[in-house]
Amino acid sequence: MKKYAFGCAGVGLLLLLVLGIGGCSSYNGMVTRSTRADETWAQVQNVYQRRSDLIPNLVSTVSGAANFEKSTLTEVTEARASVGRVQLDPNKAPADAARLEEFQKAQGQLATALSRLLVVAERYPELRATAAFRDLQAQLEGTENRITVERQKFNEAVRAHNAGIRTFPNVLFAGAFGFQVKPYFTAQEGAATPPKVQFDFGKPTNAPARP
Repeated sequence: MKKYAFGCAGVGLLLLLVLGIGGCSSYNGMVTRSTRADETWAQVQNVYQRRSDLIPNLVSTVSGAANFEKSTLTEVTEARASVGRVQLDPNKAPADAARLEEFQKAQGQLATALSRLLVVAERYPELRATAAFRDLQAQLEGTENRITVERQKFNEAVRAHNAGIRTFPNVLFAGAFGFQVKPYFTAQEGAATPPKVQFDFGKPTNAPARP
């Protein structure tokens, strides 16, 4: 009887040891994937902030052009302000899908307004000829491309995190350790193509008549 009791105790201890080791391994893996998602989110925030930082200089440069459409400048300025009102932790991947959707919507409106401003600028040869405008145009083009790349990396990291907490044996420990599914950036109409920020400098255009 004693041997049976000792045997059961030994099996119990062995199971606890296996669960402990498995739990530690699962926890470490989940921490690694969650941290990777947070790191990629920080990069997404960095490139969006880069675009936001370029806009005041762009608006200042464009507003110096004679008869430039003021409504277009106002739209960009207001869209940038709307983005600033959607505050998310820059160092931690969002867990609230609704908040991420709100953030994405605001950024999409800013991208649309910015694209419209740059398209309107095509009608102003004297503006396009300035070094400041051409430099800003090049920087914005690179930033829009980086936004696309970093968002893709973020979605890949989130996908790995979400898969990690749903697979066995991690699914047994994820809830207890506080790991939750993270939302993705979702595709929007036209999202596969960054806003147009290049100009055909060889194409003849007619500037609006000066007063």
